[in-house]
Amino acid sequence: MKADIGLIGLAVMGENLVLNMESKGFSVAVYNRTTSKVDDFLSGRGAGKKILGSHSLSELASLLSSPRKVMIMVKAGQAVDDTIAQLLPYLDKGDIIIDGGNSNYEDTRRRAAELEAKGFLFVGSGVSGGEEGALNGPSLMPGGSAAAWNHIRPIFQAIAAKVEDGSPCCDWVGSDGAGHFVKMVHNGIEYGDMQLICEVYQIMRDRLGMSEDEMSAVFATWNSGDLDSYLVEITRDILAYKDEDGSPLVTKILDTAGQKGTGKWAGFAALNFGVPLTLIGESVFARCLSAAKAERVIASKILTGPKTLAFSGDKKTFVNDLGAALYAAKVVSYAQGFLLMAEAAKEYGWSLDFGSIALMWRGGCIIRSAFLGKIKEAFDKDKALVNLMLAPFFAEKLAASQASWRRVVAECAVSGIPAPALYSALSYYDGMRTERLPANLLQAQRDYFGAHTYERVDQSRGKFFHTNWTGHGGTTSASTYTV
Repeated sequence: MKADIGLIGLAVMGENLVLNMESKGFSVAVYNRTTSKVDDFLSGRGAGKKILGSHSLSELASLLSSPRKVMIMVKAGQAVDDTIAQLLPYLDKGDIIIDGGNSNYEDTRRRAAELEAKGFLFVGSGVSGGEEGALNGPSLMPGGSAAAWNHIRPIFQAIAAKVEDGSPCCDWVGSDGAGHFVKMVHNGIEYGDMQLICEVYQIMRDRLGMSEDEMSAVFATWNSGDLDSYLVEITRDILAYKDEDGSPLVTKILDTAGQKGTGKWAGFAALNFGVPLTLIGESVFARCLSAAKAERVIASKILTGPKTLAFSGDKKTFVNDLGAALYAAKVVSYAQGFLLMAEAAKEYGWSLDFGSIALMWRGGCIIRSAFLGKIKEAFDKDKALVNLMLAPFFAEKLAASQASWRRVVAECAVSGIPAPALYSALSYYDGMRTERLPANLLQAQRDYFGAHTYERVDQSRGKFFHTNWTGHGGTTSASTYTV
């Protein structure tokens, strides 16, 4: 018996993907560097199933039907390169290597070029949904060697999550690193969504004095409306969860957040492409600030904040404001994420279908929500949509939400509650709707101290000028360029 696909790396995601594939009728050959994990898996969760174990990469390759399809689920970075190098001697030209880890898209672009030059096919696929998604239906974002798609499509679309009409949350994204770039943006938006929810939680807790059960009830209500999403749903459950002594468990968790790097990579990419990914950037920095726990404890005893009175407004009304602010800020987060993908598509020649990407995120993944259906509709109606905020549906939603949004941000500023993601989202919104920003003064400053030149509103674009501001300089200007 030959297996339909091989998988290397039996950690949480790998193990559950194997079980998912097998449950959909595919036979799977597995290998793990610590071979005892193979034996434990086959005698445990994989017992009695169409799963073949192997104790070496050569044995794994011998168990696969042609063209061989091997999915690698190991730690991103050098481990992926090492695994590929060790696997290649046992493969033939035309065989397919799939990296399903959270690899940096630049590594994926490099690996695709190197492997295609040797006659192999390479796929870098984003996989989202965590342990539950891997087992029951993840969101899959494959990209790389286009010739590989027809070979892996039946497996990938069978194991992927499905939306209401049965469409799989998986489609071909584009060449070389496109799949992992889209997954990186997904994770950046995930950072933003989580930070926004956490800020709303802190406002409820510290400003409104709400109990965890009260907050859980609010998130339950939101999850039945426009904010219906996986992250709102699990927040509802987390806030309601009790420790052994009957108190809310969430209050006993240390307030220091971890991260694996994908949000940071999104920030790097945004800086490289000149895209204002402000909300996601603030979300990454918020995690960095949370990690400085010892410093914050010291600072809390030295730095003073406003002396505010107890909240005197109508709590129910303000909670409604919080829901509207959360929704509006989410629109900004997604708008910025899709802008980043659009810039990358221009740079690398990817033909990204944004409606299809929104569909891929509708189910299975961490940011899955009803909200994404509206994003798909927006891009399906206007393929040339420049910014998601400009789609009629979202422009109307932002207009209807902005008074609430501003009240929330103002309340945070007055009461001294940090809300960097809510603040930055509103600033971006206001910046986008401002026809004339103060960058004219900034350009004058640059020209004053560095002769960097400027353009004029009464002249055509692309024509640059320099002024001898002090009367002591010359007429020579620096070359005009933008990093």
